[in-house]
Amino acid sequence: MMGNLDVKGRIHSFESFGTVDGPGIRYVIFLQGCCLQCKYCHNRDTWSIMGGKEYTVREVLDRILKYQNYFSENGGGVTVSGGEPLLQADFLIALFQELKKYNIHLTIDTSGNVLLTDRIKELIDLTNLFLLDIKCINDEKAIWLTGVSNQKELEFARYLSSIEKPMWIRQVLVPGITDDENDLAKLKEFIDSLSSVKKVEILPYHDVGKFKWKELGYSYELENIPLPTDEDIRKAKKILNI
Repeated sequence: MMGNLDVKGRIHSFESFGTVDGPGIRYVIFLQGCCLQCKYCHNRDTWSIMGGKEYTVREVLDRILKYQNYFSENGGGVTVSGGEPLLQADFLIALFQELKKYNIHLTIDTSGNVLLTDRIKELIDLTNLFLLDIKCINDEKAIWLTGVSNQKELEFARYLSSIEKPMWIRQVLVPGITDDENDLAKLKEFIDSLSSVKKVEILPYHDVGKFKWKELGYSYELENIPLPTDEDIRKAKKILNI
């Protein structure tokens, strides 16, 4: 029978000094593969589940432990992002079971757009914090923006709340799309219905990843969308009371 250390995952890249991926300094692992098709995605090259490179848990654990003293000193830990990390639940369960032995704080940055299977729930139990990206509270806009409905991600948030699992809610502010005042008010109402939200963040839309789309031969549909102004961000934060 295969042990934890031999389980393989498909990884896009690593970052040893993440400062916006959870509390403290984070060692960040970007997993390969995504079930969404966000028009503003800055990691377009992570979508294909066949991309990246395979690593065993042992190989990833060895990389992480080299930095443990560094990120643990300031209340940091390991964050898994993507792509969509929850597509590789078996790999993450095996990895997190090993990392738990070292008392490392574990965070997953996710859209939450998956079915709540027993394996996903097992992974949730192993995770200390979720960075949950609500793509848009308006389902019609969410479908246009990401290619899928927001119903699974909202149900994911409700489940985290029901078990008191800490989460940060994140909203990418895209002018003309996700900055509608009525939508933001509905998002505030949804967040207020949850009991374990520890932080709410506005992530201003940026287009620094559009060159990847063009390099891969894809059209970047948000080419003419302006970046949010300081006033746009201020208004959104006021509605969300953050």
